Amino acid sequence: MSEFRLGEVAAYAGVSVDTVRRWADAGRLATRRTSGGHRVADGADVAVLLRELAESEPQPEAGAVVAQSARNRFAGIVTRVVKDKVTAQVEVQAGPHRMVSLMTREAAEELGLKPGVRAVAAVKATNVVVELPRA
Repeated sequence: MSEFRLGEVAAYAGVSVDTVRRWADAGRLATRRTSGGHRVADGADVAVLLRELAESEPQPEAGAVVAQSARNRFAGIVTRVVKDKVTAQVEVQAGPHRMVSLMTREAAEELGLKPGVRAVAAVKATNVVVELPRA
């Protein structure tokens, strides 16, 4: 399973590292210390936190889309995967943005997509492609 440093969690949640530390100290996000003393959180726990944040926060108002590329990439964390016999619905939370991609079940399984996995949502027109970031 993926583990995330608190700075990474902060970037995905769109908050400061201090906010994530306070959440961890308050028990809102379970963390552990590495042998080097750094705090990390399990990817599945981060996915739950990001979903809770997305559901509780008011959604930003849509602004004018001007001078943006036709292709946009959003680095985030998989927060949910729902599979049936043929397809998979994959949700990626990237800061305040929730992306949903429909793909084949086979593709989702080959990528190892499950809550807590780092992913990149590449958006073009109405198509959302989920990729794995480079290591």
